[in-house]
Amino acid sequence: MQTIRLIYNPFSGDKRFKDTVDSCAGVFSGAGFLTCFCRVHNPASLEAAIAGLTDEYAVVIAGGDGTINMTLNTMKRLGKTTPLGIIPAGTANDFASFLEIPKDPRAAAEAIAQGRIISADLGKVNGKYFVNVCGGGLFINVSHSMSHDNLAKSILGKLAYYIKGLGQLPNISPLRLRITLPNAVHEDDFALFLLLNSGGCGGFHKISPHASVTDGFLDFVAFRFMPMKDIAGLFLKILSGEHLDDRKILFAHVPEVSVENLGKEHVDTDVDGEPGPSLPHKITCEKSAFSLIVPSRFKK
Repeated sequence: MQTIRLIYNPFSGDKRFKDTVDSCAGVFSGAGFLTCFCRVHNPASLEAAIAGLTDEYAVVIAGGDGTINMTLNTMKRLGKTTPLGIIPAGTANDFASFLEIPKDPRAAAEAIAQGRIISADLGKVNGKYFVNVCGGGLFINVSHSMSHDNLAKSILGKLAYYIKGLGQLPNISPLRLRITLPNAVHEDDFALFLLLNSGGCGGFHKISPHASVTDGFLDFVAFRFMPMKDIAGLFLKILSGEHLDDRKILFAHVPEVSVENLGKEHVDTDVDGEPGPSLPHKITCEKSAFSLIVPSRFKK
């Protein structure tokens, strides 16, 4: 009988996953798997859980984008190639949403037990892997500052991030960046840039409506600096996925890109919801970088 190693942090997200662990194990048992439980609470305990992987059918991580990021970076560093399954249990579950993984833990476990294994891409920025997004500029530091406000996160969820972000709008200033794409170089004033492996981030699921995790490309979306009066209209376009042809947007479907800061302003950066490295960024896509379990209906 094959084994699934279930890794979870009891303090992740709304802290309720620990109450559904037995239910998920029951799903795996019904599908013919043994479940090995690994309760982790820091990077050292996560590394120990990953280091112990041998011939398991899958390692299943219950957490959000940041936990998935940490898991995959640890697996790559330790040379582990065990297929990864995801149970969304964090505050930000954008990658799981893109994969159409159910939010309910038991349903997510069923999707893993009945799912299929694909070879999925990873982004890489200055030597560190990311699974969903790397970006910089406006709103980027919101998730970092909110990471310590557990009360607001538990009560409001993603809405807490949006409320915090709106407070930044009156103080935005242009970021002078040089964007080097495979076929062009752009020097302009920007407010925000994103490199996406999936279709969205921050709860906005249509930032890159045609994204794929298997094509060997990342989707680069940069928002040129604009007056506040233009932001509302662009925001509505983003919600419907109709913004990529807007003149305020620089979009490219690319295997690599570099971003340099030409100004004096510090640029906050983010990698899967955690503080990222300082600019300049050299960002590449590593095709078929890991084995990923997706729901059987997933087509991207």
